[in-house]
Amino acid sequence: MLTPDRARTLARLILDNAGDVPVEFHAHCNNGLAPFNLLEVVNEGIRIVHTSVPPLANGSAQPSIFNVVNNLRALGYKPLVNEKVLKPVEEHFRRVAQEEGLPVGAPREYDQNWYHHQVPGGMISNLRHQLKMLGKEDKMQSVLEEIVQVRAELGYPIMVTPFAQFVGSQAAINIMTGERYKEVTDQVIQYALGRWGKEGAQYMDAEVKAKVLDRPRARELEKLEASNPSLEEVRKQYGGPNLSDEELLLRYYAGPEFVDALKTAPPRKEYLDARKPLVKLVEELVNKRDSGHVYIRRDDFTLSAGRRA
Repeated sequence: MLTPDRARTLARLILDNAGDVPVEFHAHCNNGLAPFNLLEVVNEGIRIVHTSVPPLANGSAQPSIFNVVNNLRALGYKPLVNEKVLKPVEEHFRRVAQEEGLPVGAPREYDQNWYHHQVPGGMISNLRHQLKMLGKEDKMQSVLEEIVQVRAELGYPIMVTPFAQFVGSQAAINIMTGERYKEVTDQVIQYALGRWGKEGAQYMDAEVKAKVLDRPRARELEKLEASNPSLEEVRKQYGGPNLSDEELLLRYYAGPEFVDALKTAPPRKEYLDARKPLVKLVEELVNKRDSGHVYIRRDDFTLSAGRRA
């Protein structure tokens, strides 16, 4: 949501009060201004900025490392970046995107609509992907418009985690069901009950709040007491003393089923390129059922393989 003017003002203010605490700058390119904002904060003294490697850069992600480095050098700075080691990374992911038919990040034009729905960059891509998986990608604009309405009815919660997800999920449900607040998430019910802060429940639209709470599930959640387990109790519940701290946090916040799904996921897909051993290349080519003949030649080496009829 930052503009260059506001980025400059905030960077100066934060640096003046940060003392010895390192300050980093992280921004998404949703409104098309992140590459400009990044230059402004560097001019104000911030020396650690977050970027992405194309084709994962731009779009709703961070600015391109190559663009940022070139612009900083043009301003007289000397970024501590070796682009040569990043080029193969870019080439790899462009090839993966092409093979898998995945979208490629591209610079965005300035869009005033972002200041209406204020959907964060990390959420907008997930929302678009989820709608696509449901065959409802054409509903994206309707969902964004509904987000504006839902946010107003919930009393304008700040559009950061978890409130942005509350608003976005409810807006998508409203559009999918065709009736506003016919189905409501548990989180929105808890929000209306004041479990996510009394201000949220206080500033909600009265009619919407009444509609959200006028259902059996709301009465169930109202009776539930929030638990405050100790670390020992949480560890015992999610795996015992041998569980690493990292996995304990994942199981507690993401849910055991998601962690188990990660552990049982199939092996990652290998993408062939010129750096793979020749034997591996031949092995994969032979396994391709849509090829009847393979011919490889390099310098004085020639290999010809054909499938028997």
